[in-house]
Amino acid sequence: MENLKGKRVGIISLGCARNTVDSEKFLMDMKSQGATVCEPEEASVVLVNTCGFTQEAKEESIGVILDLIESKKRGQIDKIVVCGCLVERYRDELRKSFREVDAFTGIADFKHDADVSIRLTPAHRAYLKISEGCANRCSYCAIPLIKGPLRSRSEASILKEAQKLQGRGVQELIVIGQDITLFGWEKSFKDKDEIPLVKLLKKLLKATKIPWIRLLYLHPKRITPALIELFASEMRLCPYVDLPLQHINDRILKLMNRQISKKEIVRLIGRLRRNIPQAALRTSFITGFPSESEREFQELLDFIREVRFDRMGVFKYSREEGTKAYHFKGQLSSMIKDKRYNRLMSLQKEISKANLQTEVGSLMDILVDEKGDTEDIFIGRSRKDAPDVDGVVFLHSKNRLRAGTFVKSRIVDAYEYDLYAEVVE
Repeated sequence: MENLKGKRVGIISLGCARNTVDSEKFLMDMKSQGATVCEPEEASVVLVNTCGFTQEAKEESIGVILDLIESKKRGQIDKIVVCGCLVERYRDELRKSFREVDAFTGIADFKHDADVSIRLTPAHRAYLKISEGCANRCSYCAIPLIKGPLRSRSEASILKEAQKLQGRGVQELIVIGQDITLFGWEKSFKDKDEIPLVKLLKKLLKATKIPWIRLLYLHPKRITPALIELFASEMRLCPYVDLPLQHINDRILKLMNRQISKKEIVRLIGRLRRNIPQAALRTSFITGFPSESEREFQELLDFIREVRFDRMGVFKYSREEGTKAYHFKGQLSSMIKDKRYNRLMSLQKEISKANLQTEVGSLMDILVDEKGDTEDIFIGRSRKDAPDVDGVVFLHSKNRLRAGTFVKSRIVDAYEYDLYAEVVE
């Protein structure tokens, strides 16, 4: 790219929260080159941070690139920079297909670790990425091909960034990584119970006073007794356990290389519910995995019906080049994947509404996120809801509520995924 000094630069960030952090780092790089950071609609140079995790994500990324090319042809923008996961996987193909793009660059690194001057999240919440890459080698996942091997940040840099975020008024700190239970596992440590993540979290809690600390992406294999105890004893650690299970049938779990069995999963869920009864359990599943039979799918349905997860996401299996599962026999049709996906989501919709109905009448501390569509309605979340992926709490208040504040509220109604509350004056 040419010198960016004086250029107005904006970014379109696609994909997950980890990409959001990368997008912030891209903008920091642009700013360090003298660019002025602005909204994409106001920019002369637009970056798009792509996602290449699934076929749907790739199609969305390509669609955004095509839209930007049209904007460039109309003279609305001067330059296009495509970056992120899709570039890491398909750099040569993208260069050949989109000659109108001015530059292609891969994923962000840990430069500017402690610089929090540019954020794409609301001022009162922030993502804190503690590691990059992954060591799990699940057979369906292209992340190791994109992000590379596990690389954990230093504790010192993580704590420094967290303290800076606290100084900028962050009320909710969301600790993320591809799998944060892997934090520090590329280095030697002795205690297999108090894993490096537990030690880091204790230091993070001691070094900051941020009211809510939320953990995302915990592999069920490494949710240890010490981590469960930390959830149970630390009120500032949100009672929100995000454990992507992906399936429950033992044969499918083995094909996925999840390194955990149905028996171990059932035992873990029992421990979590006994020791953290107030916790919301969130999970994700993949349906339509190669050779998944109707009987094995039914086993998954029955498991979900029995466990009644508080939050749940479902992915249709995406056949990704370079992964082990790409070559598995028994690849299923899109029609079968769609039908199974719809059955899972229909079941979870019923479960979610019934679970949320039990909250009616209770008092909750709600973090206000934004103004609603009408004068006396605001939108917030409970400690059991992560931003962007879970439901919200619609807040009715006679007084104007400010984003980033906590309000005591009484839950008066429940919908399929959201709650309605009256602020207690």
